[in-house]
Amino acid sequence: MRTIKYIAVHCTAGNQKQTIEALRAEFKRKGWKNPGYHYVVKPDGGIVQMHPDERASNGVQGYNSVTINVAYIGGIDAQGNGTDNRTEAQKKSLASLLKILKKKYPEAVIQGHRDFSPDLNGNGKIEKNEWIKLCPCFNAKEEYANL
Repeated sequence: MRTIKYIAVHCTAGNQKQTIEALRAEFKRKGWKNPGYHYVVKPDGGIVQMHPDERASNGVQGYNSVTINVAYIGGIDAQGNGTDNRTEAQKKSLASLLKILKKKYPEAVIQGHRDFSPDLNGNGKIEKNEWIKLCPCFNAKEEYANL
């Protein structure tokens, strides 16, 4: 088993009607051998495992070998802007899934994809102006700090 240092929270950067099949097709279109996420939370709260924990997925470049990647379907509004549009069912299922993963990987840090951005000013914090991506469109590090 690989050593897991991070549990990265993502949005799929699609609308809430996006399907698991559409996600698989997108990863294939990109030429990826592995999907971007280990787990995906659907709008109804259903959780789909897309990839085994034992294998790296393509969620965070440079960190995939030590990361479990979890995403919720959504993250984009009708105008194509990043937004936290998780349903209540997604919020509940995502928190439950993260609790399970944190128990399985107790040393892992839960954080959003955006928290892997470089600290450009060297102050020890990844600030909004330093984000490479908005994903997951909410502060996962803060929201799940007590898990």
